[in-house]
Amino acid sequence: MTGKFITFEGPDGAGKTSVMNEVVNQFQKQLGDHLIVTREPGGNKISEQIRRVILDRKNTEMDYRTEALLYAAARRQHLVETILPALQADKLVLCDRYVDSSVAYQGAGREIGMQAVARMNEFATEKILPYKTIYFEIPVEVGLNRIAKHRDSSKIDRLDVETTAFHKRVHQGYMKLIDEYNDRFIIIDATQPIEKVIQDTTDVIHQIASEFFKES
Repeated sequence: MTGKFITFEGPDGAGKTSVMNEVVNQFQKQLGDHLIVTREPGGNKISEQIRRVILDRKNTEMDYRTEALLYAAARRQHLVETILPALQADKLVLCDRYVDSSVAYQGAGREIGMQAVARMNEFATEKILPYKTIYFEIPVEVGLNRIAKHRDSSKIDRLDVETTAFHKRVHQGYMKLIDEYNDRFIIIDATQPIEKVIQDTTDVIHQIASEFFKES
């Protein structure tokens, strides 16, 4: 595979998706068809259907292991149908969340075990990991306050309404992943003004995927 796979990660309220959208708006003019932008859970027809089941606020009775398995199933379909073909076609793939989210949210947040969730996803992904992961760091309380103040109530999902203790476990899970895979993670301070976060992210991608911008 000659493409490059970069993921965006962060706790709720870090502004990860908003920053990604702004960065993509800049890059699409430069890269055109060489850029693939996708998300998890989702990214194609089948995975988007699974996403709706996972995040539906009405599904309060969903078992935690069922939730983790659904994420892994959506990821498998996303990988084989969307990500791998793009990488084989020499494209830059930017993905909003990937395996690290499952390990942090279900493994640590749901307390079903980070290693157990990691192994489940190794099966689903055949151990395919991103080239680099851009992590948007923000204190848990700050992130949750942002959600409460700014997010449209219709866009608040099942995970957004979890307890502060849950979100703190998720954050701790991310910290463990960053410590374990410190050569893959690039940390960006998400408490900065949004313009600075966007600029930092743009600079990082230009640096780690410079080959895609040589002719731009």
